[in-house]
Amino acid sequence: MIEIIDKEIRIDGRPELILCGEIHYYRLRRDEWQDRLDKLKQAGCNAVASYVPWLCHEEREGEIDLLGAKRPEYDLAGFIDLCRDNGLYFFLRPGPFIMAEMKNEGLPYWLYERYPHIVPVGWDGRPATTKTVDYLAPDFLKAARRWYEAVMAVAVPRLQPSGGNVIAIQLDNEIGMLSWVSNGPDLTPLVLDDFARWLADVYPAEALAARYPFDLGDPSVRAAAIRSPQEAYAPALHLDLGHYMRGRFARYVDALRGFAEEFGARGVPFVVNIHGTGGGRGFTFPIGISQLYESYEGKPGFLSGSDIYFGDLDMNTFQDLYLINGFMDAVHGEHQPLTSVEFNCGDGNFGETLGARYDVSAADFKLRMCVAQGNRLINYYLFCGGRNGLLEHGRDDGNGRVAFTGERHGFAAPIGPEGEPNYTFPRMARGIRAMMAVADKVAVMREERDAVAFAFIPDYYMTEYRYAGSEAMRRMYANLEANRAHWGWETMARAMLLAGYRFGAADIQNKPLRAAEVPVLALLSASYMDEALQRKLADYLMEGGNVLLYGEVPQYDMEARPCTILSDCLGLRFAEEHRDSPGYYPSVIAEGWAAPRPEVRTHFAQTFEAVRGAEPFFRLRGSGQACGFECAVGRGRAIVMTARYRTDIGLFRDALERLGAKAGLTHDCPQHGLFLTSTRSADGERFIHLLNLDGFDKTLRLYDRGEALFEGRELTIAAKDGVMLPAGVKAAGATILASTAEIMEIGEAHLAFRLTQAQDWIALETARRIAPNEAYTVERSGEVQRIVSLRHAKIQDELIVRFET
Repeated sequence: MIEIIDKEIRIDGRPELILCGEIHYYRLRRDEWQDRLDKLKQAGCNAVASYVPWLCHEEREGEIDLLGAKRPEYDLAGFIDLCRDNGLYFFLRPGPFIMAEMKNEGLPYWLYERYPHIVPVGWDGRPATTKTVDYLAPDFLKAARRWYEAVMAVAVPRLQPSGGNVIAIQLDNEIGMLSWVSNGPDLTPLVLDDFARWLADVYPAEALAARYPFDLGDPSVRAAAIRSPQEAYAPALHLDLGHYMRGRFARYVDALRGFAEEFGARGVPFVVNIHGTGGGRGFTFPIGISQLYESYEGKPGFLSGSDIYFGDLDMNTFQDLYLINGFMDAVHGEHQPLTSVEFNCGDGNFGETLGARYDVSAADFKLRMCVAQGNRLINYYLFCGGRNGLLEHGRDDGNGRVAFTGERHGFAAPIGPEGEPNYTFPRMARGIRAMMAVADKVAVMREERDAVAFAFIPDYYMTEYRYAGSEAMRRMYANLEANRAHWGWETMARAMLLAGYRFGAADIQNKPLRAAEVPVLALLSASYMDEALQRKLADYLMEGGNVLLYGEVPQYDMEARPCTILSDCLGLRFAEEHRDSPGYYPSVIAEGWAAPRPEVRTHFAQTFEAVRGAEPFFRLRGSGQACGFECAVGRGRAIVMTARYRTDIGLFRDALERLGAKAGLTHDCPQHGLFLTSTRSADGERFIHLLNLDGFDKTLRLYDRGEALFEGRELTIAAKDGVMLPAGVKAAGATILASTAEIMEIGEAHLAFRLTQAQDWIALETARRIAPNEAYTVERSGEVQRIVSLRHAKIQDELIVRFET
C-alpha cells in the first residue's frame, strides 16, 4: 500500500526516499537490460523509471504490442518484472505524450493522419507549429483511453499494492508546454465553444457583453474575435484565457486518471510533470506551475514533479532551484510532498560537440538541495543512453527512426549509449549512496525555516500566450517578466540565502495570508497586481504582517486598469519612473538606517512621494526623489525598495531583521558562496546541509541562533563539495551527537563515514564499546565517545567505525 501523508511517501506504512534512474528499455537490446540495472544499483538507486512510447508500441492503429511479440526490446512487462527481480521499484510514465526526443512527441503517426482536426490553431488562425493536440478533443480522448486500457493491462497486476513493484503512474508529460513555447494557445472550434460557455458561467450576461463587445454566440464571429483580439479587450482575454486553460488542463488530467482507474489502477499515486526550466535557469519554471497547479493542488492521490535542467548548480543558479522547490510546495496540499521526475544528470554533452562540460558536483549539489527541501522522489533523467530503433513502417524523413536524434540517444547520460560510465558517474553515485544510507531519516525530515516566506503569485507567471498585435499585453508582460524573477531572484533571493535565511514560499494569491503564520513576507512585486490581492496584502499589513517589497509598487490591476490599493495603504503616491539611457545614469544614495552605503548605479527606479507614515531610506542622486521607504501600516511594517539594487547581503539582512526575521543558521566565513540549511525530524534528529559553490576551499564556524555548533571548531568545506552532517542522529545503537564526517553506511555493528576534514571527529553517545583501529583514536567520557580520525580526507576519505560484539 502506498500512502501520501504528511509530505511523506509511505510504502506499507514505512516512509521512503525514492531515487530512480530513467532507463528506456525500448532503446536497449533486451540482453543489455541487466547490465544497465546493475549500474543503476551500483549508483545506489532503488527504483527505475521509464516512458512507454505509444509511437513504438502501436505503430499501426489497433496493433498494440507491449509484450515484445515483434521486438524483444518492446517487452514492457518483461522489463518491469526484471526490475522487480532486481529489488527495484518502477515508476511508469505512459504518456500519451512523452517527448524524450521522440517524433510526434511519442504519439503515433496514424493519430494525426486519422484525426487531423485535433491539431489546434492559435493566434490569427495559424496552425500549431508543434506536435501538440487539443487534449480534450473527443477523438483524441477515445484513442488515449484505448492506449491506457492496453498499458494498464500490463501495469495493474504489477502495482505495488497487488504485490508488484510499480509505485507511481505519471499522467501525460509536460502538459501545456508545447503551446506555451510556441505562443500558440489551443483555439480550435471545440475549445472556443467551451471557452464561451465558461465565460457565460463566470460573468453575468451584461458584464460579459461589456467585457467582450462581439457576439460570443456566433461561432465565426467568436473565432475571429478571440483568435485576433482587439486592443480594447486583449488584457481581459489574457486573464480569462489563462484561467480557463488551467481548468481545461485539470479536466484532461482527471480524464487520464479516470481511464487508469477504470482499467484497475488504484492504490498508487498519479504524477503530474511540470516543465519550465530553460537556458540553464529557472526563471520560467513557475509558468508550468501556473498552468498546472489546478490539476493536482490538494487532490488526494496526486503528486507534482519538477523538471530540473540547470546543468551546474553554482552561484548563478542555486537560488533558482531553491525558489522552484519553494513555489512548488506553496501550491501543494498539506500532505503533498515535493518530487522531481526529470532530474538532469550527466555531462551536458547533448549536441555531441564536447562544448558543454558539467562539473562533477552538478547532480550531487542538486540532489542535496532537493532532499534538504523535502523532495521524496527524484528521477535521474536520463540515467543511461541507448539507440533509436527504426520504425517498422518507415518514414521518408531523413532517418526513418523513432526519434530525431539519430541512431544513438542519451550521449550526455552518466551511462552512455554503449553502457560506459562517464566522468560524472562516481560523484553522482557518492551523493546517492550518502542519501540512501540515511534514507529512513531524510524521508521524514522537514527543513527548518526562519520567520520569512517568499511570495508566490501564480498569475504573475500566466504569460504563456501573448497576442503580438496587442501593445497593452506587451507592456504588461514586459513589466511582469522584469519584476517576477531575473533581477529579483539574483538580488533579494540570492542575498537572503547567502545571509543564511531558510525560507519556504507562500501562495498569497490563492491561500490565506495571516501574520501569525507568515510573520514576514518577501515580495517581488510588479506594477500590475490583482485588486483582490492588493487588498489582501493591505489587510495583512494592518493585522500585523510585515512585508519586504522589492520591485515596483502596483499601480494597475491585472487587466491594466488603475488600481492603487496597496500603494495607498503604504502611504505612497506615485511620482515617476526613471530608466537609464545613453547619457542618463541614475544612481541611488542611502540614508537613515540604510546608511552609510556607497552610491549604487541603477537601471530603473520607481519614485514616490510619502503621504503618511513612510520614511525614505533610498533617494536618487540629483533629483532627490525617494525610491526606498520604511512604512508603518496598522500593526505591521513594510520596507519598500523600488530601485534595482545590487546583491547587498547586509542590506537585505538588515531589512529583514528590522521586520522581525533573523537568520537562525549562520557562519563566519568572509567569502560568500556557501549555501546552508538544516533539517529535523519530529523526534529531534537533525542534519546540517552545506554546499561550497565555489572552486576553492572555505574555512568557517557554524552558529545556530548565535550558539556555536561543532564545539565552536572550524570546519573546512572543500571546493565544490557538499556535506550533510549529523546532529543527534540515532544509528547502530548509538546517537551521533555531532560529526564533521558524513554518514555513508549504517550496519548493525559498524558505521561508515566519508571524511571531510584534515582531522575529522565524531562524538557518539552509546553504551557500546568501539573497537580499536589504527585509523582513529577514541576518547571516552561516560557514554560519550569521541572518535578522532588519523586520516586526512584529501588522502583517504573513508572511515569505518566498528563496535565490539
